[in-house]
Amino acid sequence: MNQSQARTILDTIADMFPDAHCELNHSNAFELTIAVLLSAQCTDETVNKVTATLFQKYKRPEDYLAVPLEELEQDIRRIGLFRNKAKNIQALCAMLLDKYNGEVPREHEKLVELPGVGRKTANVVVSNAFDVPAIAVDTHVERVSKRLGLAGVNDSVLEVEKKLMKRVPREEWTQTHHRLIFFGRYHCKAQNPKCEVCPLVDLCREGKKRMKSNSNRKPIPKAKAAIKAAKTKEA
Repeated sequence: MNQSQARTILDTIADMFPDAHCELNHSNAFELTIAVLLSAQCTDETVNKVTATLFQKYKRPEDYLAVPLEELEQDIRRIGLFRNKAKNIQALCAMLLDKYNGEVPREHEKLVELPGVGRKTANVVVSNAFDVPAIAVDTHVERVSKRLGLAGVNDSVLEVEKKLMKRVPREEWTQTHHRLIFFGRYHCKAQNPKCEVCPLVDLCREGKKRMKSNSNRKPIPKAKAAIKAAKTKEA
């Protein structure tokens, strides 16, 4: 993968999903932190359904600590791993009050110390809440990066992040993160990716294999056609 190919990928995905953004509903850094914590192994759609009422009931760290753990568990019961996440939320809120006066810290190294907050969550928070350039690698970003050759097939999540940080200009990190997610969520899906209408298929490891094995291979459309299809789906 050379820099010209990487630039082609970034520009094409930017054309396909110019309005890519964080799809987790939130109004401040605290709500975003809770939402991203809840989103682990769960869809953003489900998280947004739960937080629609959750964020009305709980507005500050103190609110999450004012109820029994069992009550919070019931409030997020539709979320996968809800018991463990409820425990982490209360522990996180306790630490925010104890160390940061109830405010979510802006520093990445402080965020990853919070219960239930890993590197991905911290990257999402600093980039979306505090406008600090970062690339959070979730399942979509990892899958797309490996398929398109932006990272190695056997790379760890951290290695994928580091390679993306080298290939993508720093000022584009945050937006590229969102665009890669949209590309993976709505176009280059884990199952049944849209290889037959993908303008990047010639740069895609898996796409080339899929199309080669497809006896009914259709002509690859121009980028504009794929972009139009993607935008229709996005809408």
